[in-house]
Amino acid sequence: MIRVAIANQKGGVGKTTTAINIATAFAATGWKTLLIDLDPQGNASTGIGIESPDRERSSYDVLVDQAPLSACTVQTRIPGLDIVPATVDLSGAEVELVSVDNRTDRLRQALARESGYDICFIDCPPSLGLLTLNALTAADTLLVPLQCEFFALEGLSQLLQTVERVQQRFNPDLGIVGVALTMFDRRNRLTDQVADDVRSCLGNLVFEATIPRNVRLSEAPSHGLPALVYDHSCPGSRAYMALARELISRLPEQRKAA
Repeated sequence: MIRVAIANQKGGVGKTTTAINIATAFAATGWKTLLIDLDPQGNASTGIGIESPDRERSSYDVLVDQAPLSACTVQTRIPGLDIVPATVDLSGAEVELVSVDNRTDRLRQALARESGYDICFIDCPPSLGLLTLNALTAADTLLVPLQCEFFALEGLSQLLQTVERVQQRFNPDLGIVGVALTMFDRRNRLTDQVADDVRSCLGNLVFEATIPRNVRLSEAPSHGLPALVYDHSCPGSRAYMALARELISRLPEQRKAA
């Protein structure tokens, strides 16, 4: 199982929207896909149609009680896509894990016991605390959604430093599969400038596909649907399908399942 963390400590960059739609795209192309919601806000769970009463067990149980993933997994309306949802209980997990041995290794241990999926996407909270550290320790690679604005560049620098520290201390095999530019607005000159700066700095690490500002992308979560299902022909959905194709091409050939 390929494990991809989707992380950026800056909020509002389209991280959860990216997680939902990329996971949907992979499931639609035949990959048996698992999405793990590690954000206490539970937006990925809500955005994919899992209501609070259906979250009897969650990623909190996986991290704190070491419950098996299979006991916390919920089927979504998307064929081939399951989710480990999040609840507000997860907000207390960081405090509860502080005094626990192997506190950064809980998710990796859980994933090591799960072999029923081709790929797993982990939606991280907008912070660099223990929840995100668990995701980075468990992941094979990292996908970074980056909003096209000036302050996002500062956040990217901090994230890259964190990745380096995780590689040194917890997960030497962690890589970065790519940076996805989100909320791209060609009418805004600053958007192009930020995109050019990121590409000049990171080169081919930046995906060619860019995710535009799109009303349908914003509307879809309120219907409990990925944009790819809510309106598969809107510009945002087409952009995420293009991003998924690029991501598949970057994954190690020997580990591709579809």
